[in-house]
Amino acid sequence: MFFWLNLLFGIFILVLIIKSVIIVNQFELGLVFRLGKVRGRLNPGVNFIIPFIDVPIKVDVRTKVIDVPPQEMITRDNAGVRIDAVIYYRVMDVNRAILEVQNFQYAIINLAQTSLRAIIGSLELDDALNKREYINSQLLETLDRDTDSWGVKVEKVELREIEPPTDIKNAMTQQMKAERLKRAAILEAEGEKQSKILKAQGSAESMKIEAEGQAKAIQIVAESAQTYFKNEAQLYKALDVTTNTLKDNTKFVISENIMDIAKKFIKQ
Repeated sequence: MFFWLNLLFGIFILVLIIKSVIIVNQFELGLVFRLGKVRGRLNPGVNFIIPFIDVPIKVDVRTKVIDVPPQEMITRDNAGVRIDAVIYYRVMDVNRAILEVQNFQYAIINLAQTSLRAIIGSLELDDALNKREYINSQLLETLDRDTDSWGVKVEKVELREIEPPTDIKNAMTQQMKAERLKRAAILEAEGEKQSKILKAQGSAESMKIEAEGQAKAIQIVAESAQTYFKNEAQLYKALDVTTNTLKDNTKFVISENIMDIAKKFIKQ
């Protein structure tokens, strides 16, 4: 009997020791409540509390992300859109995050939904679809201001999906298809235009080369003819002088130049 009592007492002491030690991670902070009142803070590392009397509450102080569930909203021109978002936040003040709001994550989600509904309600459908950055900035400003009293810093807000009504989505799809066909037709026309320009440039270049060749041939023929007729004229002139000389003299001397010209003429 004494053995069992000692065993139970040892187990009780072991449980007390285990319950009195709280391990807090580097990315966590917290508060210790004793009989309903804040007794102290929990810091990273080993913390000691009174078992069954002290109640520790730890909070993750890293940047965290929460999803804002999709919800139907009405724009100013009475068009329905379905929107969801993501919110990045960080707990800056553990005391206020625990003491000022019951569940700050749930509060942030609900505040984001109501704020987003108000922003979308002030915009027409075209603006809601095109002004994503404006909506993000307005929602971020509202959330950061209203969550400051909770010790929470909203760092970033991003709309993930803005889905218009089915009929408007079909019309947008048809418009995008028409735009793609229009761009394809423009590109095809530009391609044909460039092809014709290149073809015309090639034809012009070919005609230019052909004309230059013909001009060169004509020039060669002209130069050859000029040389031929010049030599022929010199020969006839020499022969004419020789004929006139022979009329009056019985002796004559024929110039070597005349013979050379005659030989060239005969060869030609």
